[in-house]
Amino acid sequence: MISDLFPGARKIALPTQTRPILSVVIHTEEEFDWDLAHAREAIGVEHMRHIGRAQEVFDACGIVPNYVVDYPIASQPLGFEALRRYQEEGRALIGTHLHPWVSPPLSETMSRGNTYPGNLPRELEYEKLRVLTETIAQNFGQTPRTYLAGRYGNGPNSASLLEQLGYEVDISVAPPIDYSGDGGPDYSGFSATPFWFGRERDLLGLPGAGCYAGWLKGAGAPFYRLMTHPALRWARLPGIASRLRAFERIRLSPEDYTLPEMQRMTRSMLADGQRIFVFSFHSPSVHPGYTPYVRDAAGLRRFLARTRGYFEWFLGELDGRSRTPLQIKALLQGEDLYL
Repeated sequence: MISDLFPGARKIALPTQTRPILSVVIHTEEEFDWDLAHAREAIGVEHMRHIGRAQEVFDACGIVPNYVVDYPIASQPLGFEALRRYQEEGRALIGTHLHPWVSPPLSETMSRGNTYPGNLPRELEYEKLRVLTETIAQNFGQTPRTYLAGRYGNGPNSASLLEQLGYEVDISVAPPIDYSGDGGPDYSGFSATPFWFGRERDLLGLPGAGCYAGWLKGAGAPFYRLMTHPALRWARLPGIASRLRAFERIRLSPEDYTLPEMQRMTRSMLADGQRIFVFSFHSPSVHPGYTPYVRDAAGLRRFLARTRGYFEWFLGELDGRSRTPLQIKALLQGEDLYL
């Protein structure tokens, strides 16, 4: 239930005439082996020498990305210096991304469940978020106001902590994924529709763009769970359903998905009334070998081409526009959505 994680949540209905809005959010984080357990000592940020590869695409398309940064990025000059320059030049917005296993205080037991910030005791989740917020403010010169929980892991205390620390936008919801099997939150019942939440309903929930697409998309999460049940793995049903364009689970990221898949997802969401789309990827993908999505130079070229291709299609063919999460909040609070 949305109210379990976001007290007082109220969905925001946008006029059908609203021009599509694209917001780009980068999970800006340390390098680690995605096939191994999370480790406290994995704090390298060498890929940030190459973050300009992504920024060049953003600049060329007139997009101001929201880099949400975690502690290894915010605390090491190699991690934050280029981003601070982008921010000072008005080319980027800086937000917060809490990876608890590398964010002080490092007092919790290392476990899968504790890699989701919302599973931590309230006091520890608060202290980690406070320290990270203050570190970002010190090294970037501005207090961050946007937040994306590491591993999308919001919990029952997260909303009140964000209010307490002065945040304005939460970007943690990842529909339609269910992380409960790993100890995380279940977003399978969420949509990408933005919502107000908090005691004063002054916080904006801005979910990542993701949905089921295809002529069977109405079957939703129960059908996806059936198709991916271990007992039916031999049948390879997700692949068959995707090839038939009957049922696909797609999220708006150039890491997992091709340009045609992202376009199909966007058209499907537009047909359902969605007007705000959050596009995201992980910063280590800007250099080969740091994520499963970009293994070599050819993979990097494909990744950047998909990114640029989607931006050009969204802003051109769809007559869309790009806004940061904070700009979207300002729009939703009363400015003209039609422009």
